[in-house]
Amino acid sequence: MTAEKLVVAALIRRGDELLICQRAAHKPLPLKWEFPGGKVEPGEETRAALVRELDEELGIAAEIGREVTTLHHVYRKDAFSVELRFFMVESFHGTIENRIFADVRWGKIAKLAEYDFLEADLELVRQIAAGGVL
Repeated sequence: MTAEKLVVAALIRRGDELLICQRAAHKPLPLKWEFPGGKVEPGEETRAALVRELDEELGIAAEIGREVTTLHHVYRKDAFSVELRFFMVESFHGTIENRIFADVRWGKIAKLAEYDFLEADLELVRQIAAGGVL
C-alpha cells in the first residue's frame, strides 16, 4: 500500500445548505459527490492548501475557520488511503465558478445523504445528518 495522502476539504455553509461538488466523468471515482478541496502538497500547511484548492477549483478567496473533524479512509479497490481534514469556511470573496467539476450546487443539509458521496466523505455526511459537527 502506498503512503496515506493528506487531503483537505471545505464545509461552506449558506443557511441550511452546504456547497457540494460532483467529480468530473473523466476523473477517478467519476460523478461521485464531495466537498471541495484537494491534496496537500509536500511542505504545505493544511489551511494554505485549502485556500489554494478553493481558488483553483472555484475561483474564490476563502477565509478558513476551525477544523471540524479528521477522518481516515482506505480505498481497498485502489489500495490507497487518505487522511481527510475538514474545515469550516467562515466567508469567501468572489463568485463561485465551476472550474473542474461536473456540477456544483448548494445541497440542503437535511438531504445530503441522498447524494452519492465518495466513500471517504460518508462518515462526515452521516455526522452532519445526525445534527453533529456544524
